[in-house]
Amino acid sequence: MPSILSHVAVPIAGRVALGKSAVLPSLFALGLLASCIPDADVALLRLGVPYDSEFGHRGASHSLAFAVLLAAAMAFTWARVTKLSAGGPFLYLLVCAASHPLLDTCTNAGHGAALLWPLSGERYFAPFRPIEASPLSLRRFFGEPGLRVLVSELLWVWLPSLLLGALYAKRRRRPNAA
Repeated sequence: MPSILSHVAVPIAGRVALGKSAVLPSLFALGLLASCIPDADVALLRLGVPYDSEFGHRGASHSLAFAVLLAAAMAFTWARVTKLSAGGPFLYLLVCAASHPLLDTCTNAGHGAALLWPLSGERYFAPFRPIEASPLSLRRFFGEPGLRVLVSELLWVWLPSLLLGALYAKRRRRPNAA
């Protein structure tokens, strides 16, 4: 998996692209959370749930169905509290939540992500897997393996995300931009 440090690149790039007036601070905080929540399943490993189980790491919580449900719950709760529309926030949160398993499919290790759960428990990888998988151990993460992960994430997650966000923001600010 990419490290937790890089799963937040998508909500950050989304806020850059859409602007602070469209992605209010409270919505931005939810976007950051939505991009990280799927990895809460790592705690289940400590409770004895096998990695390759339906509810193990990269299982149900890494499905597109989970991303839709998470984004909907967050968007409608946010809209109720703020008295604002849920439509745009739902789309922002859906991109944030769905980016997590999609990024995980681009890593060079692990068991893939159960993108189509509950329809299928099959784990998927992207055909192109350039992202160095982050070690689950903090001790290993703060060593040479972690440094390789961070360099890989900078190149394959952060630079493309922020570049796309900045290009969209520039286009959005242009007069007569369609």
